[in-house]
Amino acid sequence: MPITQSRYQVTTSSLPRAMPGKSPHYTPAAKPVSYTRVAISPPSAGSSVNTSAVPSLISGSYTGSASGDHDNSDVGAHGVDLIDMMSNRLGNVIDPLPLDRSLARQAQASGELNAKQRELQDLQALAQRRLKGTRANLADGMKAAKEVRRDLEWTQKRVSSLNAKAAKKHPTAYKTASARYPAPIDC
Repeated sequence: MPITQSRYQVTTSSLPRAMPGKSPHYTPAAKPVSYTRVAISPPSAGSSVNTSAVPSLISGSYTGSASGDHDNSDVGAHGVDLIDMMSNRLGNVIDPLPLDRSLARQAQASGELNAKQRELQDLQALAQRRLKGTRANLADGMKAAKEVRRDLEWTQKRVSSLNAKAAKKHPTAYKTASARYPAPIDC
C-alpha cells in the first residue's frame, strides 16, 4: 500500500484574509410567489425507467460530465427533467440576502479589527519612544544628582576646613558665633 503525504499548507499568519467579491453580473434570485407541483405518473411495471429521485449510476442513465452538464435525453415521465426541476427549486428556495448580510458584517468586523490592530501598533510604537525618552531623562537626572552630590561633598569639606582655620585663628569669636548660630543637625 503506497504511503501518501499530506500536502496541506499550514499558515500561522494572523492577518485577515481577503474575501472574494461578487462578479459584476451577480443578480440575486427572486423569491417565487407560489410553488407549483408537477404531477408525474408512475412508470409501468415492465418499464426500465429509474423510479428514484436520484439517477442511478449503475444503470448508466446519468452521463453528466465534470463541468456540471447533464444529458437531457433521460427525461422523466411526461417530459419533465428532474435535475432541472430540482435545481430550479433549490435556486428559488435559497435566499442569498442573509448570506450577503453576514458577509458584509464579516468584512466590517475584519476592517474594524485591522484598524484596532494598526492603532495598537501605533500606540506600542509611541510607548516605546516615550520609554526611550524617559530612560534618557532618568540617566541625565542620575548624572546630575551624582554631580550635585560630588559638589556638596566638596563644599562640605571646604566649609569644614574653613571652620577649622577660623577656630584656630579666632577662637573667642568662633565660640561666640557658634553659640549664636548652632550647626544644623544631620538626619
